[in-house]
Amino acid sequence: MNLIWAVGMFLLTISVFAVMRLFYQKYHYPLFVPIATTSFIIIVALLAFNIPYERYMMGGSWIGELLGPAVVALAYPLYQNKDILKKYSIPVFVGVFVGSTIAILSGLWLSLLFKIDTEILLSLIPKNVTTPIAMDLAEMSGGVPTLAAVFVMVAGVGGAMFGPTILKMVKVNHYIGVGVAFGTASHGIGTARALEFGPKEGAISSIAMILSALYTAIVCPLFIQLFL
Repeated sequence: MNLIWAVGMFLLTISVFAVMRLFYQKYHYPLFVPIATTSFIIIVALLAFNIPYERYMMGGSWIGELLGPAVVALAYPLYQNKDILKKYSIPVFVGVFVGSTIAILSGLWLSLLFKIDTEILLSLIPKNVTTPIAMDLAEMSGGVPTLAAVFVMVAGVGGAMFGPTILKMVKVNHYIGVGVAFGTASHGIGTARALEFGPKEGAISSIAMILSALYTAIVCPLFIQLFL
């Protein structure tokens, strides 16, 4: 019975995503980004049919297991554009480090400004890095790993939905700027969005995501000790 539930939830998720991707291709509007619409539909379906989250994750966790291979696959566009990465290494490094620093400090400052509970604050700070690292950082600093994962998802989906509009507003259209912005602010989900712009943007976003994760893992505990 458990196997049937697992296969059913897995197929449900894949099917909804496939339909939402076709819908997004036809109606290319920021709010219709497949990962956002798919998540919304799945949540509504679970609530409507009173399906526990644990039962859904019998099959949903299978999709999570694909995250590792998907991240590794991003090495291919990196290899294809290695010469560009070498040429623009300084702008990429500077952009990532500045963007990551602002992401950490803005989370800290706003949390302190609105007097948010310390446990939530510590879960919010690593929101701009990939989920496993964010959860580990939150746990080590005294935050809630599952809550950190939610903030990571919000940052990723938010960047994928509104990133193109914001970049257009501030007139950032060079592939270096686009890639660094998505990879630094919205990790893997942002990188998938950057790939829609082109392979160069995807490659830059991939390296930005990696550098941002490494940098945040190193300096995040330092900022916490400094400000808390």
